[in-house]
Amino acid sequence: MTVDGVLFDIDDTLVDTRGAFGPALAGIARRYLPEVGPDRDHEVLAAWRADAGNHFQAYADGRVGYREQRHARANALHDAFGGPELDEVAYAAWDELFEQGFSSSWTAIEDAEKVVDLLLEAGLAVGALSNAGSAYQASKLARAGLGDRVPMLVGVDTLGFGKPHPEVFLEACRRLGTEPARTVYVGDELDGDAVAAVRAGLRGIWLDRPGPRRRLVDAADVDAAVNQGVMVVTSLGEIPGLLGL
Repeated sequence: MTVDGVLFDIDDTLVDTRGAFGPALAGIARRYLPEVGPDRDHEVLAAWRADAGNHFQAYADGRVGYREQRHARANALHDAFGGPELDEVAYAAWDELFEQGFSSSWTAIEDAEKVVDLLLEAGLAVGALSNAGSAYQASKLARAGLGDRVPMLVGVDTLGFGKPHPEVFLEACRRLGTEPARTVYVGDELDGDAVAAVRAGLRGIWLDRPGPRRRLVDAADVDAAVNQGVMVVTSLGEIPGLLGL
């Protein structure tokens, strides 16, 4: 495969966001969800990640603001697990507690630094495209030790919307300095990352790590994506070999 650049999703691709949600939501449960003991923390985590109301996607589509979507998710979580409804004042305190546990737990995925270094040593351009705010994601990369090697190129605030819209992939390629057809995009979501990248003219790689997925993925959808050109890996460590490095 001949490529000039690799674009990465950030959350659960380069940074262990799922792992960081754990302590953040455990702190929330102890303070706000009295009926939830530590033995049910995995249920809270699964519900938060699933985001059944698609609040985060509404933010990524530019239909609501970041604070609005997280406030809505917080109340949905409370509704599911017996917590109080949060007004604006109560939510501010909730979010401060959540953010303390979340941001202090940001770490790089185990093989991320090694793979990024291999790509850079091979002369490939590397950057990040994410469905969150640029400054917020840049701080996440910095905390995880990747900020000096993976520039944050496009966030949801860049064009006012994010993935799966093709324009954000094309803008990221423009900023990376590579042609879409010679650029790989790597992400942990099948549709929003890999399939969307292929539809935008890039080469999409779905990072399907072992363990619980955020949402169920039908085998037929995986087959259809592969037929469209999506490549599937189970770890970042497979990518250099896939690119012939």
